[in-house]
Amino acid sequence: MKYGESVFDILYLLFAAGAGVIILIKARNRTERLMGLAALILGCGDAFHLVPRVLNYFVEADFTSALGIGKLITSVTMTLFYVLMFYIWLDLFRRKEPRSVLFCVWALTACRILLCLSPQNGWLENRSDMLWGILRNVPFVCLGALVCYAYWETRREDRLFRPVWLYILLSFLFYIPVAVGAGAAPILGMLMLPKTVCYILLIITFLRSVFRKSPR
Repeated sequence: MKYGESVFDILYLLFAAGAGVIILIKARNRTERLMGLAALILGCGDAFHLVPRVLNYFVEADFTSALGIGKLITSVTMTLFYVLMFYIWLDLFRRKEPRSVLFCVWALTACRILLCLSPQNGWLENRSDMLWGILRNVPFVCLGALVCYAYWETRREDRLFRPVWLYILLSFLFYIPVAVGAGAAPILGMLMLPKTVCYILLIITFLRSVFRKSPR
């Protein structure tokens, strides 16, 4: 299992980072630059957690702190990823949301990051506290729900981005059991694999958008 998971993680990180660079090079406008940045942040952020995880399988060393800090960094970068997803939606569908919605996005983001930075999370010990797992993910799930609804609302306006809302929804359905219950039931960690597949599908959508000839 460790070999299959390790190969999958490494290929995903290379794909996400490589796709991000390619998109940024090919980008013709701000929307596509945001897509490239989102892919790059996703790949680089996940590397802080996945690289120590892979090394932990094969190297005789204590990776407790590295794994915990990696989870913290990944938690923050995933949050920023969804902020970028929201701004990609605004640009892509030429929406101008009221200030109240933008305030909500940034308030949820700030709340999520502040909760992640709390020492009660026990990142340095790489321990999973169920209460704090729930607390820090409440604003994150709310942010994800807002972004998911935005893409669902405009799903008929662009065929390429039509399934994006579903990728987001599924990624959270796979992520929530892990975030809340992996400490008590480590087997739930396997759900991170299909969650990662959802991210791969999002990045593929970005790539296809950059390489298509017409905007829609």
